[in-house]
Amino acid sequence: VDLKWRFSLLIFILAYALTWLFFGLIWWVIAYSRGDLEHLGDHSWTPCVNNLNGFVSAFLFSIETETTIGYGHRVITDTCPEGIVLLLLQAILGSMVNAFMVGCMFVKISQPNKRAETLVFSSHAVVSLRDDRLCLMFRVGDLRDSHIVEASIRAKLIQSKQTQEGEFIPLDQTDLSVGFETGDDRLFLVSPLIISHEIDERSPFWDVSRGQLERDDFEIVVILEGMVEATG
Repeated sequence: VDLKWRFSLLIFILAYALTWLFFGLIWWVIAYSRGDLEHLGDHSWTPCVNNLNGFVSAFLFSIETETTIGYGHRVITDTCPEGIVLLLLQAILGSMVNAFMVGCMFVKISQPNKRAETLVFSSHAVVSLRDDRLCLMFRVGDLRDSHIVEASIRAKLIQSKQTQEGEFIPLDQTDLSVGFETGDDRLFLVSPLIISHEIDERSPFWDVSRGQLERDDFEIVVILEGMVEATG
C-alpha cells in the first residue's frame, strides 16, 4: 500500500498475469498427460477440456476460468476429476487474488498522502502570558477547503530522565496538557488556531527557568489526528 504507484501497478499486473500463466501451465500439463493433445479432432475421445489444443489455448482457458468470462468454446468435461479439482482451486484462489489486490488498490487510492502537507504548524513556539497565565503556545492551520473531521491534538515532551532510584531513561515521554480536561484539544480547523499549554504546577516546565529552558536537551512532539472529510 505504501509503495510508489509504478511498483503497485506492476505488482497488480503480475499478480494476475502470473496466476493465469501458472494455472494455464497446469491445464496444459493435464491435457498433455491425459493424451488429449494426441487425439485432436478425434470425436470418439473425450478430453478434459474441449477445444484445448496447446499451451496458448490452455492459457486462454485459464483466463476465462479465473475471470469467469466463459466464452463457451473451451469448456471442461465431467470425465476429468483432476480438472474439476483444479477448476475449484482456481476459482477460490482467483477470488482471493481479486479481493486482496482490489482491496490494496482501494486503500491506496483513498489514502490522503498529500493531506498532511496542507497542515501547517508555526515555525516557532513561544512562552508568554495569556490571560495572566504563563503559557507555551504554537499555531496550527489547515490550508485546504475540505475540513478535517473530529480533529484532536496532543503534545508530548521527550527528554532524558533519571529516576530517584538512579535508573536512566533516555527517551522519557511526558504528556503536555493542551486542553484535554476542558475539551480544547478537540479542534475545528476552519481557521488557524493557537494551541496553548498552561505552565502550572502539573506542567513539567513549572520548575524550569528561562536559562535552563535554553540549555536543556528536549523535544516536544505534537500529534494532530482526524479524518479527511472527503474520503473518511
